[in-house]
Amino acid sequence: MVSGAAWGTLACRKPQSSIGGMEGDIVTQNSSEYQRWEDRFAVPDYAFGKEPNYFLAFCKPLLPRSGKALAVADGEGRNGVWLAEQGLDVVSLDFSPSAQRKVCDLAKERGVTVTVLQADVHAFDYPEAAFDVVADIFSQFSTPAERAMKWAGMRKALKPGGLLIIQGYTPRQLQYGTGGPKEIENLYTRAMLEEAFREFHDVTIVEEELELHEGTSHGGMSAVINLTARK
Repeated sequence: MVSGAAWGTLACRKPQSSIGGMEGDIVTQNSSEYQRWEDRFAVPDYAFGKEPNYFLAFCKPLLPRSGKALAVADGEGRNGVWLAEQGLDVVSLDFSPSAQRKVCDLAKERGVTVTVLQADVHAFDYPEAAFDVVADIFSQFSTPAERAMKWAGMRKALKPGGLLIIQGYTPRQLQYGTGGPKEIENLYTRAMLEEAFREFHDVTIVEEELELHEGTSHGGMSAVINLTARK
């Protein structure tokens, strides 16, 4: 176990005290899951491309004009950097230092600044009511128990009235095999999302099947489920 934060130097910054005094926490660097993602992100190319997830971009009209946003398991930063381009003060949370170096490069390329925080999204001590937006896009490496901890943290971190954005694969994705986990328990269903966020309002859940092309890692017909909700 390693605690603490790892920071990029270009277009990146440490957390500010106004975000609840956040610090990196519990990066499991000896785990196979950590090593799998670290190896995946260590190559020069962006595994999921540099453009934002299409559903996140679709949610642009719902975003506040200013405020704080948390991009959960943000990887190489395509979504966190895009949120910063929309005028938000963004924390890009991930456990891979290789990915976060690419976040900094992409932020510099796009002319924005993000806060890069290295931490395990499951064990991280999410600050209470700190964010106007929380986005969780395709972070389906979580086991059911880990997912419960992550989503509890996300609920805690949102301000009252804050916007939650989630996209993930459904079990039908196993028929396509074009990305995502192979374990059915890691995939999302409508009932799962409704139960996890039953106390939220303005909940919209849409399931769709479409051609998805995001870098070299998401490509082809895909079965996804999208959620937006207000705390």
